[in-house]
Amino acid sequence: MATTGPATADFAAAAKAYDGGDYTTAYREWRTLAEAGDTEAQIALAGLYRDGIGRTIDLARAAQWYKRAAQAGNAVAQMNLAEMYEHGLGVKRDAVAAFVWYHRAAAQGRDWAADQRDQLEKRMNAVALAAAREQLSKSP
Repeated sequence: MATTGPATADFAAAAKAYDGGDYTTAYREWRTLAEAGDTEAQIALAGLYRDGIGRTIDLARAAQWYKRAAQAGNAVAQMNLAEMYEHGLGVKRDAVAAFVWYHRAAAQGRDWAADQRDQLEKRMNAVALAAAREQLSKSP
């Protein structure tokens, strides 16, 4: 069963290792939690890949971890994934996917995501906007 929050002790140990510059330990701890479905650990792991902290920058892998957490309903992951789709970072640039993920985060009260979605909407053509709305109507 997937979890939505971190197993506090293990996540805290990884965060302490990260803060101390021990990125190998942080990665190992977060990876274990992430693979078990912990969305906070998935986001932390994605950040390591996105920023190249303790590993080589790998935007595609960062996007994969954000997507796992986003699909589980984590609004922070949804915002990060939307931004990656909007700018083509580690994924093919896709305004429809970006709009959908921004919208999902905005629906959870994330004002920044709502602003980003609204700005993106102004730049989208009618066909892309219709596709985004169609996708949203089919999703939970």
